[in-house]
Amino acid sequence: MLRVSFSDTAGGQRWSLYGRLAGPWVDELRLCWRQLRARAPRARAIVDLKDVTYIDGSGEELLSEMQTAGAEFVAAGVENKHLLASLKDKDKHPPQRRLEHIKAPCGAPETPEGGDQ
Repeated sequence: MLRVSFSDTAGGQRWSLYGRLAGPWVDELRLCWRQLRARAPRARAIVDLKDVTYIDGSGEELLSEMQTAGAEFVAAGVENKHLLASLKDKDKHPPQRRLEHIKAPCGAPETPEGGDQ
């Protein structure tokens, strides 16, 4: 579930997102984004992601589109901050998060490839 809070002031548009930016909620946000940005395309747009708990691949794509359109982001948490940094550097690293390099759960010792411990 995703909740979106929007305010339009003299200082620009502020978008505050809460919950999961995933699945059908991405398309809903994209539709709202396009409609409201069309009304004031030159207004400053700030997107607050501090209360977003999960972002899937389609959510990452939407954030990239928003950034290309000039959105500024506010984030908390290592994962969301890392995602935003990778969006800025998307030519070198695609914005999709990859966790293949993690072989063991947090705190568990890693075992060598193909071996048991």
